Formats: sequence, C-alpha cells, structure tokens
Amino acid sequence: MAVSLAVNGRKQTVEVDGDTPLLWVIRDEIGLKGTKFGCGMGLCGACTVHLNGQPVRSCSTPVEMAEGGDVTTIEGLSSNGGLHPLQQAWVEHGVPQCGYCQSGQIMSAAHLLQHNSAPSRDDIVAAVSGNLCRCGTYSRIVTAVESVVEKGTARYSREDA
Repeated sequence: MAVSLAVNGRKQTVEVDGDTPLLWVIRDEIGLKGTKFGCGMGLCGACTVHLNGQPVRSCSTPVEMAEGGDVTTIEGLSSNGGLHPLQQAWVEHGVPQCGYCQSGQIMSAAHLLQHNSAPSRDDIVAAVSGNLCRCGTYSRIVTAVESVVEKGTARYSREDA
C-alpha cells in the first residue's frame, strides 16, 4: 500500500504494508537512522518520535496510523541545521554514555517543553520516566532539561527552531 506522510517537513510516499512499524519506515525506507530500535514492544522509549505533535513509540505504531500525518524525528527537531537547545544541553552536560536511548529521551523532553515552558523537576522526571536508560544517566538528563528551561532557549517545535 502507498502511504503518504510528512517526515521532518518533507512529504514522503512509501510503498509498504500498512502494518509495518513506523520505525522501520523511518529507518529503512526513508533512511533516517537517529530513531533507534530498543525493545520492539513500545516499552523502552528509544524509538520515540512525534506524530502530529504527540510522542509515539514508532516500533509499535503501524505506518498506516501515520497516513497523512506529520512525523518529527530527532533529525528534524531543529530545522536550521544546528543543534536544538536540548541537543546542545545533552552535549554540555555529558548526558550520553552509550547514547542509544538519547534520541527518544530528547523527543520526550521536547514534547514536554512544547507544552510547558517552565516545568518543575517533577514534571521533567515524569516526562522522561517512560524512557529507559541502561546507563543510568537520569540525573544528567534532568539537569540538561533544567538548563534549557533556565536559559529560556527551548525551541518547542521544528518550525520554531
């Protein structure tokens, strides 16, 4: 089946089975490798992307659910070619160790900041709590998000970047 969707602002049409996970369409059909496969069951959050502005687990979201929709991946978080303020904070605070979960963590944090420009520490913890980090960098993740909030540099969507 032909599925049309916008990925990071670019219209795409792919020929795949409708039940193909969105993750595999993003990675294998479109060629964006920043979204990671973790558990394949939507539990770990490594594959988090935004679909029509909402965070979804792309490993368990059939591409047919994205038909006509707008998908934002880690590669599309900033449209100006530079780093999104969250990505910059990740670097500044040395968040990643293995880095595997980080794109999903950043996408969850970006969704929070899109809807709450002044989240509390508890809000931040809640927003990223569904994303597992095997290296245990949770405190650095929270600190990085807090630094973006304190600087007032959060960009809430790819269009604002």
